[in-house]
Order: sequence, then C-alpha cells, then structure tokens
Amino acid sequence: MTEPDLVLRAVVPAPPKVTYEALTDPAALRVWLTEHAEVDLPTRYEFWGPSTPDGGGPHQRVLHVDERTLRFGWTVEGVEDTVQFEVDEDEGGTLVTLSHSDLPSFEEVLADKAGARGAVQTFWALAIANLADYLAGRELTPKIDFTSDELRASVVIDAAPQAVFDSLVQSEQFRSWFRANVDIEPRLGGRFAMGGFDVDPGGAKFVEFEPGRKAAIRFADNETTTWELDGSDGRTRLTIVHSGFDPANPPYSGWGGWLSGVAELRRYHELPDWRSIWRKIDVAGLPEGILLND
Repeated sequence: MTEPDLVLRAVVPAPPKVTYEALTDPAALRVWLTEHAEVDLPTRYEFWGPSTPDGGGPHQRVLHVDERTLRFGWTVEGVEDTVQFEVDEDEGGTLVTLSHSDLPSFEEVLADKAGARGAVQTFWALAIANLADYLAGRELTPKIDFTSDELRASVVIDAAPQAVFDSLVQSEQFRSWFRANVDIEPRLGGRFAMGGFDVDPGGAKFVEFEPGRKAAIRFADNETTTWELDGSDGRTRLTIVHSGFDPANPPYSGWGGWLSGVAELRRYHELPDWRSIWRKIDVAGLPEGILLND
C-alpha cells in the first residue's frame, strides 16, 4: 500500500473479533455503512448505494485479508484507491485504523473540484462514527445522500437545548467534541473561524443568533450552515441545514464533516465520562494545527 492520504484511528466499544465481524458482515455493513453490501471473503467485499460516493454500483476488489486486516481497491469516478482496515486491542475496546491512499489533494477538496472523490475523507469519518454507535447499540447519525442536493438532517440529543446550543457556539466546548481548533465569537455578527483567527482572521459570520434556539453562520462564499434547536423534557431535536451552494455541485465533503461532528456531539452530551472516539486524524495537505489529536 502506498503512503496513505488519509489515516483515521478510533476506539470503538467492542472486542476486536466483534469489531472485525461488523466490518465484514454484509448485514452489519447495510446498517452502519451504506444501503447495499455483499461479502464473501477472501474474494468478495462490495458496498454501494446512495450513501456511498459514486455508489451506483459496487466498485471494490479484495487485495488482502487476514484475521485483523482487510485491504481492498475501490474505484471512485474511474480512479482506483487503496483502502485498509486494521483492528487491534485497546483498553477501551478496539482500535480501528482506516487508511486510504491516492485521494485528491486538500486544495482540490477545499475548492470543490474533486467531485465524489473529494467526499471520501468525511464519508469514512462518518462511517467510523456510526460503526462506534452501532457496536454500542446506539441510534446512528444520518448518512450523506450523494443523490440529493438537499443537505438537511435532524437528530435527537439527550440534553437540554441551552446545553446543546452552548456546545455549538462556545469555542472550548466546540473544540472538545469536533476535534478541531476553532475560535468563536458567540453573538450576532460574531466570527466563527475553523483553524482559529490566526489562520482565518475574517472567519464566517453569525447571521442569526438566538440563544438556545437557533444560530446560522455564513461563509465567504455565501454558503450558510444553520442549527435549529427544539426541546422538551430535557431533550433537544437538533436540525442542521447547509444552504446557499450551487445545487449542481453540492459540497458533500463539508456536509460529511458536519454530520461526523454531530455524531460526536451526541456522544459528548449523552455518555457518562465521555471521551472522544478519535485518537488520530491525518489528512495529507491539511494545514497544521486545524485538527486536534490525542
């Protein structure tokens, strides 16, 4: 396998054998990964569907299988990448390592010039987040629909609206669950800068800000992310919407990043003695200091 462009390491709450089964059992894959999966190892490992980049059909071929490793080629939009899963024992369950090579550059992804291949990084981040919740018996976070230009999702969080709102707009809390460096000015007209104000002095701007109810941030390209909160009985329905983009080229990569973050936001509020599942996130070309790794 060539040097990977993406490495994700996460601890999931199950023994290695159970985790490996979830990675290779087609019925499990149809729950946490995507809509369709067919597996007959050591020769066949296929998945496809609306929740998969370029998912109109299966485009995978097995390269290597052993008791803790699965490596396969995956052709996305005519380019074959190499993907590898590894499982190892960890004191919190199982350390899952996902490596993916031959991906588009960070600059291409940022400029929305990489098509479906540009969303592979956040596709995997959300998939592993859902794998962790699947193994814990928790409700999953909505997946990306690569066939739709409507970027909207709702989840119910077992916490009061004000607590959820604060974790979305207070820098220290946001850094904890999103695992990224961010500076936030929590007020109408305030700045929201991924990477911090040193990296992005202008930042996005809060164009709506109603504590405990709603916030919207507008980016320099006029795309807008909106959080709407509706609560009762100490629980919150959080609806996230991303709008203002060219419907012919939805920003699936950024959308997948928000959804994978929401998965961790839910755990942040709901799990006693919470600790992020993420141990390492490496994206080739990503400016140093944006992501926070243990």
